[in-house]
Amino acid sequence: MNREELENIKQKALDEHIPIIMDDTLEVIAKYLKEIRPNRILEIGTAVGYSAMCFSEYLAEGGIIDTIERDEERIKEAKVNIKNVGVEDKINIYEGDAVEILPTLNDKYDVVFIDAAKGKYPFFLKESLRMIKENGVIFADNILYKGYVMSDYNKHKQRTAVRNLREYIKEVSENPDLETEILEVGDGLAISKIRRKA
Repeated sequence: MNREELENIKQKALDEHIPIIMDDTLEVIAKYLKEIRPNRILEIGTAVGYSAMCFSEYLAEGGIIDTIERDEERIKEAKVNIKNVGVEDKINIYEGDAVEILPTLNDKYDVVFIDAAKGKYPFFLKESLRMIKENGVIFADNILYKGYVMSDYNKHKQRTAVRNLREYIKEVSENPDLETEILEVGDGLAISKIRRKA
């Protein structure tokens, strides 16, 4: 892996205000990935490919990351980035809307990382639960959304996103098959471990 190139990609994304995973969030997830050594990771929301490239370092031998992105410009950039960092054999991009693509996937994943349209998080959760392996982990980034989710924020523009993120938190907290913690790293990270089914 070309780390220097990865660092350049990160810097360019930050300069251009493209949302990428924050360092402290990445650090927390990396700890889990080191332990799990996943064969398959599903990422919902590729952007420029930065998080997928970071995660690829922790895959088991021959492991794969499937990542979904609908923005054509971002897809183009992600493909170039992934090639330049030298991890194109580990990352597979599905091009299109995750809402349409997810129901067509039938693979089983060790890890799911959700970082796409905030208003769709409950739907992403439903699909993730269908495909996650026993003892897998689902990460949802930006779950506290600038603090709005835990406050009494109710401005019209972000109302749907906030309502759906609250619903996501409620579902993962109340689901008896999940053990969930919400961390205040980055913009909030929900970590849901799948309990072994009896």
